Amino acid sequence: MAARDAGPIRLAASILDSNLANLAQAVRRCVRAGADRIHLDVMDGHFVPNLTFGPRTIRALRSVTDLPFDAHLMIANPARFVDEFVAAGCDSITIHVEIEEPVGPVLERIRAAGRLAGLAVKPRTPLAALEPYRHLLDVVMVMTVEPGFGGQQLMRAVAREKLPVAARYLAADSAEGAVHVDGGVNRETAELVGRLGAEVLVVGSALFQRSRAMAEEIARIKALAEQGRATARAAAPGSPKTVLVGAEGG
Repeated sequence: MAARDAGPIRLAASILDSNLANLAQAVRRCVRAGADRIHLDVMDGHFVPNLTFGPRTIRALRSVTDLPFDAHLMIANPARFVDEFVAAGCDSITIHVEIEEPVGPVLERIRAAGRLAGLAVKPRTPLAALEPYRHLLDVVMVMTVEPGFGGQQLMRAVAREKLPVAARYLAADSAEGAVHVDGGVNRETAELVGRLGAEVLVVGSALFQRSRAMAEEIARIKALAEQGRATARAAAPGSPKTVLVGAEGG
């Protein structure tokens, strides 16, 4: 597979660990700090053991910013609600490949609505589970933590196994296709996931730590990820080699 040029690495700010009493302010803060996208974790208490918010909340937040909204539906029956998330203004909608209802028709409906369609895979789910849907995927979301709660540590073995090959499952006709990494991304792990091929970094708890300025944190995480990507490209077969010229001109 030829190398993909997906443009600069982007950061999707997850508001899961923000002050839920004032989500609009959390979104504005992420926008001012330089986030590229807003990541919205929707949980139903069934597919994952946690509850968050739904399309009505997202619709209310849509007027706060023009940044793309990425909805990550950690719900058992997305077919029932997907049209509501489209109407709420989500630019991409990612469901889980592990759901028990048919996956393909949901992805087709998302794409038919003019939105980006994605599949997320839990850490223990092999990427091969995406194979039947690769012609429909604008987003491949590699989960590097178990979904349901923020603040977990990135599973490095999962990142190393899945991120380098995740782009193979993006639809060939997707002009905006991207590999997302979700879980434990921060200044300690950004270089690694950038080096492994992540294109959109979902960052949550690291942005809402009170001891750190969000704008500086976003800039640092993106810079470290770009540094990792540059390292990987320099090490790739066929890349230009650096020639060191010594004192004797050799």
